[in-house]
Amino acid sequence: MRRRIYWLMPDLASARRAMHDLVQARVDVAHIHFAASEGTDMAGLHAANVWQTSDLVHAAKTGWAIGSACGMILGLIAGLNFPVLGDEPEWELAVVLGGMGGVVGAWSASMIGISIPSPGVQRFEGAMDRGWILLMVDPPRARAEQIEALLRTTHPEALFEGEAQQVPAFR
Repeated sequence: MRRRIYWLMPDLASARRAMHDLVQARVDVAHIHFAASEGTDMAGLHAANVWQTSDLVHAAKTGWAIGSACGMILGLIAGLNFPVLGDEPEWELAVVLGGMGGVVGAWSASMIGISIPSPGVQRFEGAMDRGWILLMVDPPRARAEQIEALLRTTHPEALFEGEAQQVPAFR
């Protein structure tokens, strides 16, 4: 697991310097993300993608759970009341429909979640509308304080906005 550190950078030049400083500190570019309001020049920055800016992951997890539960319930009802082979209940139907329900639920919920802003990013929309650029850094837990200290000392113009405690390593 990683920590996500949030910083607000006042302008593009500051954001570019922060990107350079983080790369020099051996932070992998894949773990540095910048977000800004629509139409902001992001040249030279690693722009955040839908994994960082939308509620996709949370929606897919929720859809998987609800879809699996609904599928298993329907599978149990169908397996108990409508056995295909003989008179014995068909428990396998609950497992199969649970898996299928999970897939359909995750897919459909992710289509909705991709259009919903991430709660972590949504709280910065006002600042981004005023021209600030959001920097999200996902260092390993062991390096989080070191990265925060680096940005505090090299970028006094930036605003530290906190951290998210549990960010999966692949995001």
